[in-house]
Amino acid sequence: MSPVSPCDPHYPAVAAALYLRLVQGRPGPEALGLLQPLLAHLEQQLARSGTSHLAGDAASVADVVVWGSLFPVLQDQTSLPSELQVLRSWFGAVSAWEPCRAAAALLPEHPPHLPGPPEPRGGGCAGGGGARWGGRAPHLVPAAGRELPVEGERNVLITSALPYVNNVPHLGNIIGCVLSADTFARYCRLRGWRTLFVCGTDEYGTATETRALQEGLTRSRRYHALHADIYTWFRISFDHFGRTTTPQQTRIAQDIFQRLLARGFLLQDTLEQLRCESCGRYLADRFVEGTCPCCGYAEARGDQCDRCGKLINAVELQNPQCKLCRGTPVVTPTQHLFLDLPKLEGRLEAWLERTWAAGEWTANARHITRTWLRDGLKPRCITRDLTWGTPVPLDGFRDKVFYVWFDAPIGYLSITANYTEHWERWWKNPEQVELYNFMAKDNVPFHSVVFPCSLLGADDNYTLVNHLIATEYLNYEDGKFSKSRGVGVFGDMAKDTGIPADVWRFYLLYLRPEGQDSAFSWADLMLKNNSELLNNLGNFINRAGMFVCKFFGGTVPAMALTAEDQRLLARVTLEMRRYHQLMERVRLRDALRCVLGISRHGNQYIQVNEPWKRIKGDERDRQRAGTVTGVAVNVAAALAALLQPFVPGVSAAIQGQLRIPPERCGLGPGLTCTLPAGHRVGTVSPLFQKLEPEQVEALRQRFGGGQLTEQVAKQVRAHRARDTTVMPLTPPNHHHTLKSFLPPVQGNLVRQLKAAQVEKAQVDTQVAKLLELKRQLALAEGRSPEVPKGKRKK
Repeated sequence: MSPVSPCDPHYPAVAAALYLRLVQGRPGPEALGLLQPLLAHLEQQLARSGTSHLAGDAASVADVVVWGSLFPVLQDQTSLPSELQVLRSWFGAVSAWEPCRAAAALLPEHPPHLPGPPEPRGGGCAGGGGARWGGRAPHLVPAAGRELPVEGERNVLITSALPYVNNVPHLGNIIGCVLSADTFARYCRLRGWRTLFVCGTDEYGTATETRALQEGLTRSRRYHALHADIYTWFRISFDHFGRTTTPQQTRIAQDIFQRLLARGFLLQDTLEQLRCESCGRYLADRFVEGTCPCCGYAEARGDQCDRCGKLINAVELQNPQCKLCRGTPVVTPTQHLFLDLPKLEGRLEAWLERTWAAGEWTANARHITRTWLRDGLKPRCITRDLTWGTPVPLDGFRDKVFYVWFDAPIGYLSITANYTEHWERWWKNPEQVELYNFMAKDNVPFHSVVFPCSLLGADDNYTLVNHLIATEYLNYEDGKFSKSRGVGVFGDMAKDTGIPADVWRFYLLYLRPEGQDSAFSWADLMLKNNSELLNNLGNFINRAGMFVCKFFGGTVPAMALTAEDQRLLARVTLEMRRYHQLMERVRLRDALRCVLGISRHGNQYIQVNEPWKRIKGDERDRQRAGTVTGVAVNVAAALAALLQPFVPGVSAAIQGQLRIPPERCGLGPGLTCTLPAGHRVGTVSPLFQKLEPEQVEALRQRFGGGQLTEQVAKQVRAHRARDTTVMPLTPPNHHHTLKSFLPPVQGNLVRQLKAAQVEKAQVDTQVAKLLELKRQLALAEGRSPEVPKGKRKK
């Protein structure tokens, strides 16, 4: 026997019974009456088959689905008529099955239904026949300055993965971390929960030092401001956006290190690294270039080959060169400190078991963590031979700094400490604080294994992550984002497109890669803007407000609700409850679809009732037009609150146009009469603009690699202006001048020209210039000029 589905002839009866019981709150016997034909059919089928279950003697999917459809109405087998003995036995057996018992425990004892206040004031929101809707409008709880956790309340701490300060974030970075975290933080504030949302730039490590040496800049100040400007434009509502280059970072990181050392969770071991004697330093992977051992590419980096894509250990490179001085480094052993993850593995697994049972971890976060545990944890190096970073406070290692993935997550704590001196009330308070980490999936192991092990080993009652929210990847059209190739939209470019920030927010959240990778598409952006925002959401809110202005002088009319209106309220309330369930589970993309579903219901409601026609009819028709308009504008007011986490600018515009009092902009569990009869609305205007195909095609061309051509052209012109002739060198010190623009300027310029596929003659000219610079540098250093590796003629 098949489960009850929309194709089953008994489905309408089941749906009607569930509606009566769960939506309208009618007594069980009343809803049970609708199920009599289905119950008789089930009794007959079970008696005829002679089996204990619907599809045989063992429970199957059919039993679970049919039981799940009936249980909210029946609750237990005693509700069934006594003559249905076989069905009562089946229902009792399935109800006793452990998975079904667990599911039944989630169902409230008294099913919720549409709220109704004791008595409406002024009759403005009264329904026909004595039915009333709404009750008190939800009140927004104002922020009380610097929020701190309070016992007995819900305290939510939210972090977004710290971006590398020198990497301009692209759209995938933005949706994977800060925008997702911001959407959830805004929702938490609307619910009145005490919420702290922190992030900042990760300013230590090899990438920062490399860029600083290339550009001759103070390492990170300009780029931190660039990040802050990007996130401000996208309306990211950090409580504090900080940085890791602070005294608090040094103090807290060194304290955790000392506690790990004192408890025996650190090891010493030897690593082989490349050292440049000319520069007097060990070379991080990014400072080394040589021939790829896999494909023979002559300009492979010390961590990865750009040609074949293989990951490389720098010591494996053939003919390695220091990118700073072009000298030949040597392999040298060096002592380092390691976090003893095997020794902490038992504590980690026990903590994960407890956390996974109670917390919301995305499926990919659980899978990646299990993979690390399955393969067995290994000691992980936490130090680096660099000058830029948090110094290691231990004799014999004071010339080293902490490795960025030991140091960076501690930035969450130090950034909070820069925000409030009472930071430990958030970070050493696991009993009262729920911690949400937002990131892309490549950051999961560091937040689910390495950082928790550091805090567990430190043994100082730290708040550990309860909910780890990781996205998959957002791709760009048919490929990947690439700053060097000029492919894709990066954060500093989005505002130059002429598309409002809220449209970007909406589209990124609409295609948020929650379960699998997704792809940004200009054509799809245009489609979603014009269909979902303009024709669905914007159209409904604009019509609802305009009807109030045009037909009722800007004043919300009195409402006398009918059964049809109650059906709309029920649909909206169900969508709102689903919205809350999804938001609490951080299913942001699906929650946004609930909001769009509400406006779609609203459009259908207006279209069916045609208030623009009824307003011209008799008194009864005019009253009906008033009710439809009043209900519609209240649904629009509810949408203003529901939209706030996703598109805060649009939400504020709706609140302004409808003049919704600020204290009534909170989120309640269901639809309420926020704008009673007599409420005055403001000037109503369109919320969205249409995107035209020509406009979108121009943007697609611009961000498909086209913008790099102009970028490269500017660099070529600037380079020519500075350097019309090859700069002669005067031994022994002027090679340091060339050092500053050999790899970063001329070498990068050649790579960009190749990637942009400009004319070969232009590339050859710049390559010849690069070779001449290398030849003069060799002469200045007293070396014989050689033909570069991989460039010899056959």
